[in-house]
Amino acid sequence: MTAVFAKSTFLFLSDVGGSELLLIAIVVLLLFGGKKIPELMRGLGKGIREFNDAKNNVRQEIEEGMKDKPAAPTQSSTTDTSHGA
Repeated sequence: MTAVFAKSTFLFLSDVGGSELLLIAIVVLLLFGGKKIPELMRGLGKGIREFNDAKNNVRQEIEEGMKDKPAAPTQSSTTDTSHGA
């Protein structure tokens, strides 16, 4: 079901062609201007970088937690037979 959901979210991209992308680029250029676009892209890049760093830190902490977790000692009823009952 997840694969179907993922495919359906990107269906709007299947009909976008070169002329539509060019039109979107022109509209963005007109709205933000030539000087604002590099600033917007820098901000977007920083945001993506911070997100990836946070994601990697969480993954690393989870992996370290899995490694540091001590294994529970197994106890059996025949481990202590030296007292001779």
